[in-house]
Amino acid sequence: MGKKKVISEEELKDLIIPIPGQVVGVVEKFLGDDKLYVRCDDGYLRLCRIRGKIKRRIWIKEGDIVLVEPWEFQKETRGTILWRYPDNHVEWLKKNGYIKNLEI
Repeated sequence: MGKKKVISEEELKDLIIPIPGQVVGVVEKFLGDDKLYVRCDDGYLRLCRIRGKIKRRIWIKEGDIVLVEPWEFQKETRGTILWRYPDNHVEWLKKNGYIKNLEI
């Protein structure tokens, strides 16, 4: 049967929940520098850039679940990546309905 995965509150303490205006997405293709294509939960494929504050602190690769904030203009095509979710956060987001339309 295997071991049951236990998620403690300490592991979830840095969990960032999407607020209105932010969407969750899956990284589809890494273009280099700080640009990526992200398939978002609202159905759009956006060209996103990695926010400067997390650029060298968090490594993002294809298939990762990320938090995206669409730009004020070009909402359907551009966005900024605010956060990358680890696996235990992805499971929690799925259980609580924050991830609906993504194929992971």
